[in-house]
Amino acid sequence: MLGEPKGARGRRALILVENLSVPFDRRVWQECRTLRDAGWEVDVICPQGTKRDTEPEAVIDGVRIHRYPLRAATGGPAGYLKEYGAALWHTARLARKVGPVDVVHACNPPDLLFLPALRLKRQGAAFVFDQHDLVPELYLSRFGRGKDLLYRGVCALERATYRAADVVLATNESYKDVAVRRGGRRPEDVFVVRSAPDTERFHPVDPEPELKRGKPHLLCYLGVMGPQDGVDYALRALAKLRDEVGRTDWHAVFVGAGDTFDAMVELSRELGLDGQVEFTGRVPDADLVRWLSTADVCLSPDPCNPLNDVSTMNKVLEYMVMGRPIVSFDLKEARVSAGEAAVYAKGDDEGEFAALIARLLDDPEERSRMGKSGQERINGPLAWRNSQAALLAAYEAAVEGGAAARSGRERGTSLER
Repeated sequence: MLGEPKGARGRRALILVENLSVPFDRRVWQECRTLRDAGWEVDVICPQGTKRDTEPEAVIDGVRIHRYPLRAATGGPAGYLKEYGAALWHTARLARKVGPVDVVHACNPPDLLFLPALRLKRQGAAFVFDQHDLVPELYLSRFGRGKDLLYRGVCALERATYRAADVVLATNESYKDVAVRRGGRRPEDVFVVRSAPDTERFHPVDPEPELKRGKPHLLCYLGVMGPQDGVDYALRALAKLRDEVGRTDWHAVFVGAGDTFDAMVELSRELGLDGQVEFTGRVPDADLVRWLSTADVCLSPDPCNPLNDVSTMNKVLEYMVMGRPIVSFDLKEARVSAGEAAVYAKGDDEGEFAALIARLLDDPEERSRMGKSGQERINGPLAWRNSQAALLAAYEAAVEGGAAARSGRERGTSLER
């Protein structure tokens, strides 16, 4: 049992989220529960979901959640400006309703939530910046516009967020290095709080062979389907698995949704895969566990780009906790997370990706060994308990640092008088 930070009992934290609803955002929800267990009163401001998390207000497991309506961006960067403007207005409105807090904890993207956080900071709150994504790299990887004016703008917003924060939470060591090198933060002010599956809720169940749709093997992809997520790479690799490797003894399921969902369904048809590939959309956790427990091989086709190479993929961690072997492209942080639980195709090579799938399908002993390796890593060095300790240490540092800064400002004001 983790101890409470000094003085945590009775303190209030407000967590700001824009890109997902809560508790659907698993990382944020684990942070909420960790803080609650340590004695914090926790409020969250986030958008409403479309099929779940739809209530404007809810109290779940003692956490108060305030949600606002938000239409997802369409039409490129201009659409995002409209989305983010609405989100900032609602966030500021609901923050006034919540009232004074001891810590405001802003989760990106976007790197705009420092604006409502600054108002709360002026009222005495410490500011914790939870960097889920490197937004400049996300911009380069998603839009392909190069380092244009908008890119320089998102870099400026990132710098402003770093400057405003009392402490920074990084999801891995690569992100911490960016916060220190690019953000100018002291290493001691950056805490690595890795995302990790909830092993009490998320664990294997008995496989269901009928999910294989009459085939000997099941391949599974889990996750968001956006321009940078590589679902198109996976589909082309499956076409090569069929056409070049000569393997048709598999069924594949793609679980998840996102901006490119419809385009990926159409690409599957164009490749002649619609009889062997199934798209489920988002599914309840219980159904997700059924699919992953039945899968023989899981797919992590994120291509190498400025964002993916240094990001920790939640799907990789969820494959690992379920004991599934993984085929991935060769990314720096994929190797840090998965280690020997994955095999790695070089250089976004779809043909090698397909060959590695075939190799694992032919080697059940290797699949079992890789699955056990992944579970050992999730229950050991990558366990959430390690991140819990880092999160609580970050909060303690933020509160103490914020108090020191306020004291310094007050002394300065007194001297001026």
